[in-house]
Amino acid sequence: MPIEVQQSEAKHVLVLGAGIIGVCAALRAVRRGMRVTLVDRLPPGDATSYGNAGVLATCSFVPVTVPGLLGKVPKLLADPLGPLYLRWRSLPRLMPWLMRYLANCEASRSRSIAKALSSLTADSYGEHFEIARGTAAERRVRKMAYAFAYRNRAGFEADAFGWNLRREFGTKFEVYEGAAASAVEPTLGSNYQCLVVAEEQHGTIDEPGEYVKDLAAAFVAEGGSVVQAEVAKIQVSDGSVRGVQLVSGEMLDADAVVVAAGVWSARLLEPLGINIPLEAERGYHVELSGCNKAPRHALSVTDGKFVATAMGDKLRLAGLVELASIDAPPIKAPIRTLLGRAEQIFDGLQYDSYTEWMGRRPATPDSLPVIGELPGAKGVHMAFGHQHIGLTCAPRTARLLVDNIAGSQANVDMSAYAVERFS
Repeated sequence: MPIEVQQSEAKHVLVLGAGIIGVCAALRAVRRGMRVTLVDRLPPGDATSYGNAGVLATCSFVPVTVPGLLGKVPKLLADPLGPLYLRWRSLPRLMPWLMRYLANCEASRSRSIAKALSSLTADSYGEHFEIARGTAAERRVRKMAYAFAYRNRAGFEADAFGWNLRREFGTKFEVYEGAAASAVEPTLGSNYQCLVVAEEQHGTIDEPGEYVKDLAAAFVAEGGSVVQAEVAKIQVSDGSVRGVQLVSGEMLDADAVVVAAGVWSARLLEPLGINIPLEAERGYHVELSGCNKAPRHALSVTDGKFVATAMGDKLRLAGLVELASIDAPPIKAPIRTLLGRAEQIFDGLQYDSYTEWMGRRPATPDSLPVIGELPGAKGVHMAFGHQHIGLTCAPRTARLLVDNIAGSQANVDMSAYAVERFS
């Protein structure tokens, strides 16, 4: 049964971007009684939202930029099975962004970022279940604990800063060692002797790309429309949005435009004089078919910086970070790393075949998304830059965004996500 529409002012809203953020925003807006058109050059769920680990990671508000990160970078880059890759020819262009990014490794700054992100990740399972309820997407939302595999207790203790932040902002977890760890997660191999399990408010999405398509189908069924086209520019005059012009030359008029195009959002905003330091934190996945291992948990391999998630009869390994230009083609090294690491964590791993994929996560230098209305351009709203937790944050981000479009007061402090911080 469709969810009952809440009536609101009948604005026409164009949502640019049919990933998880854009589709959730479009669905929430149509349920507020708005007339909504979703615009993307690709079908819903076919870009970055397709290839993530599918984890509803309520506890994943700790940024990568924690104290001590800078000293680890050379080792991470040198490790042939390491989680970090850098296209050296891109380094001169990336350097200003990297300097701003690494400046956030100071403890008080890491804590501030974690606090702001925790407002978006909170109860991700519940948020997804609520937005998917009564649609075909509901069957893909699964309650599941999130577990972190360490080689030993020392590895867990080395991450004390992050776990202390999680505890401070409400995450409950248990630590298991040795035989106890293997009993809790039987697929855990002998190389990993310590397991940290966060039970509450976590879950997974079975086949994230299909989940986005199911939500998009619900959006259409509930009155929304989808236009598959490429946007040329956002039209603003006299300080207010008028709509968008497509590459075809067609104009789409609107009362509000939502920029939710992931890493491509910065390109859409540049003609308006807005320069946002947004980079592609490229991630990879391999999906193993006919696999003999199916973890009970969404399983984060902490030293490998990837997550293993059972999806139907497949096992998806997703994560890693490659810093390169947005248009650079994928490389093979991360795929070899994921397969090699999987053999280290799962003793006796076997599978029939695998597929591989690369996506472009939108990352700001302070690890915080951009959410809110564009100053000086009334009706232009933004929702992008969620780096590797876009799926986790999507329903709550969409709620805050649509409340803002409708003129409702947000129930969280939105200043941390404001675009003005980059001025």
